[in-house]
Amino acid sequence: MSEAAQTLEGWYALHDFRTIDWTAWTSASESERQQAAEELESLRREWAGTEEAKQGSTAFYAIVGQKADFMLMHLRETLEELNELETAFNKTSFAAFTRPAYSYVSVVELSNYMGQPGVNPLEIPEVAARLKPILPKTKHVCFYPMNKRRSGADNWYMLSMDERRAMMRSHGMIGRQYAGKVKQIITGSVGFDNWEWGVTLFADDALQFKKLVYEMRFDEVSARFGDFGDFYVGNLLTDEGLRRMLSVRR
Repeated sequence: MSEAAQTLEGWYALHDFRTIDWTAWTSASESERQQAAEELESLRREWAGTEEAKQGSTAFYAIVGQKADFMLMHLRETLEELNELETAFNKTSFAAFTRPAYSYVSVVELSNYMGQPGVNPLEIPEVAARLKPILPKTKHVCFYPMNKRRSGADNWYMLSMDERRAMMRSHGMIGRQYAGKVKQIITGSVGFDNWEWGVTLFADDALQFKKLVYEMRFDEVSARFGDFGDFYVGNLLTDEGLRRMLSVRR
């Protein structure tokens, strides 16, 4: 049996994708829409307060394309808190105008592939910050789930620890070339969802997503062992952006 990689876990993560029932929204009265928008704004203030207290973080993005209209990404200390967040949203009048499109449950994860022998990673401030990160509010986001392949000669889980560590170091060097351009948050979902990891990328230049993912496709870790799910790309929903998205002209 190959040696399993040890992992460090931080905040739990929920990616909540929704579509808006535009027919119902545009048919509603102005007072109904106003109440719905106010309830959503009240929740957003609560989320901002949690983030300010460094007890979690939330990001709100409009999704481009037909997979969803928007994504809420929440990070919290416990699964119970994520459940409460989801329920609180579902109880709002705004939620009545939305439909679930997709969701992903995971936990912020760091593996020991890049660890240094004899060093306690939890004593490194940078590691602690990566396990409980404040989500960037960049202009764009990209999310996708992925697996490590388990087929024939391309079975990641049958490789030795040394082989996997060497490949992950090479893989990590590509990511470092995009430092300052792309912020990456890896969440583990083995036992939590249908895929093994969720990858969330943040950047002010959306083209950096394409460049990073494309370059990594040539690395052996992705070329031989990477299987990918759907990609979701979106734009930051600021207060003004949300007002524009929800505005109805009569």
